[in-house]
Amino acid sequence: MELSEKSWLTTLLLCIFLGCLGIHRFYVGKTGTGIVWLLTCGCFGIGVIVDIIKIICGNFTDKDGKEIRDHR
Repeated sequence: MELSEKSWLTTLLLCIFLGCLGIHRFYVGKTGTGIVWLLTCGCFGIGVIVDIIKIICGNFTDKDGKEIRDHR
């Protein structure tokens, strides 16, 4: 699978600090779900926790389906 050009660390930090607003989803190009996160406070917090786990594990993708991983 291809790797995204989006920064793993930026995505993780946005999710941790602004996850309830969906900013990390807007950052990776997932505008539709970003709006849902914004209106539901990150799917009532559960979606934010799931996203943090997915980002840490390397299973979170951008809008094109490319994995966002730590490039180190």
